[in-house]
Amino acid sequence: MKQALYNTFIDKKNAGEKSFAVLIDPDKVTLQSIVPLVALAVEAKVDYFFVGGSLIISNHLDVCIQAIKANCNIPVLLFPGSPSQVSRYADALLYLSLISGRNPELLIGQHVISAPFVKKSGLEIIPTGYMVIDGGAPTTVSYISNASPIPADKNDIAMCTAMAGEMLGMKLIYMDAGSGAKTPIAEGMIQAVSKNIESPLIIGGGITTPEKAYLNCKAGADVIVIGNAIEKDVSLIKEMSDAIKSVAVKA
Repeated sequence: MKQALYNTFIDKKNAGEKSFAVLIDPDKVTLQSIVPLVALAVEAKVDYFFVGGSLIISNHLDVCIQAIKANCNIPVLLFPGSPSQVSRYADALLYLSLISGRNPELLIGQHVISAPFVKKSGLEIIPTGYMVIDGGAPTTVSYISNASPIPADKNDIAMCTAMAGEMLGMKLIYMDAGSGAKTPIAEGMIQAVSKNIESPLIIGGGITTPEKAYLNCKAGADVIVIGNAIEKDVSLIKEMSDAIKSVAVKA
């Protein structure tokens, strides 16, 4: 099984390097807007593009990814909200299992349905334990998943959930407060999880300032994912990247 991209997550974590992923929802971009966005990302030394959304209405996922790939060498990873969000043009697929919820369809059910198609796609598959954290507002992912998020102040639940996901074989742990969250994930929760797992830890949702991105990295996040804030102001890409990559590398 391919694991070249997964190895980059591991190598960066082992080196103490923090990574920046820009999340692109195909419903919220046009082909005309992708080119300047990618140019800014290249200039800012963005590490990854995550492409997907909880509910994709448009049918130009493939075209969106091809446009990104045509204009840069930044790896593109699918961040799917459903089994239909698979494109052979991407580099890898975050195979998400919603370990924070109790909906069997999103723990394993949809994976069973999508497995033959995913296997044939030729994509690098990265098993990812996906944890939704309460961000203070209803989110599309919570509604679609029909699962309650982990309360924002329950660090112990988040920690044990991440530990269980890792021991079940999840190669990445992704904690998400959801797009447009009013309250991003607290540094205390990130720290509690980070200290108790060895898998790379991805943090997203409600991160709107470079300061918050920096503090999340200091707390133990390995990858910061930003989408909604950049949709509103693409000029944030450089500031966010500088903040994330300014976190001291381990001696």
